[in-house]
Amino acid sequence: MYGVVDALYGQLLELQWYVAPGSSMFGSGGDKPDNPEAPDAPLSWKNVGIAALLLGVNVVLSTWFRLGLSSSLIVAAVRCVVQLTVLGMVLKEIFLTENPVYIFGMTLVLGVLAAFEVTFWRSKWQFPWMYTGTLVAITGSALVVALFGNAYALNMDPAYTAVKFIPTIGMLFGKCMIGVSIGMGSVMDSLESHRDRVETSLCFGSTRWEATKPIVVEALRSALLPTITNMSITGLISIPGMMTGWILGGADVLEAARY
Repeated sequence: MYGVVDALYGQLLELQWYVAPGSSMFGSGGDKPDNPEAPDAPLSWKNVGIAALLLGVNVVLSTWFRLGLSSSLIVAAVRCVVQLTVLGMVLKEIFLTENPVYIFGMTLVLGVLAAFEVTFWRSKWQFPWMYTGTLVAITGSALVVALFGNAYALNMDPAYTAVKFIPTIGMLFGKCMIGVSIGMGSVMDSLESHRDRVETSLCFGSTRWEATKPIVVEALRSALLPTITNMSITGLISIPGMMTGWILGGADVLEAARY
């Protein structure tokens, strides 16, 4: 038994599991280049178009089942391409200047767009000062976390260094939008479905906070649930986007995991 194990172990050691810099894993007759550290060919619009073909499957399925989502899918895809292209051109100039006015101006623009998206596109309820409250909640929380994280977690000096600050706060805006959308929707739906209970509580002398506290607590729980779920499966099922970006950029895997 031990002889079989030793033989298998010896055969495994003979396999080229890794390649030293400058050597070839496939030999001179393989399909791969002799330099494994050579950069990949840059992506072109042809590559983007090939990837976009997969979206056509969803369009076909939507048409086949009459879901009514074909136009929404196409518009969303076009928006995604245009927005990312414009964002890339703008960020390129901001990264070159490192001007705090441009950096925080870009942050404010992202916050305004995020609040507009949540208020007027994702929410089915409207109330006075909704946009202002959403803007303050999303921009304020994302800005505080981004500055604190870049200064102490990422060791950036200054904390608003564009090359890391803008990508970080962009991801935070996305997370905040999800939380605010879920929480706000939960509060408004609960107020509508439990209107009699809230009004009765107010009639008996309860304050607004006392009457709505159960609704707010449930909304906070619902808003935090996606984040908790995402944290639970990170590293086990899913790989975070920032870690994926660092790995694709050629960084060490353990360093990417810390980010």
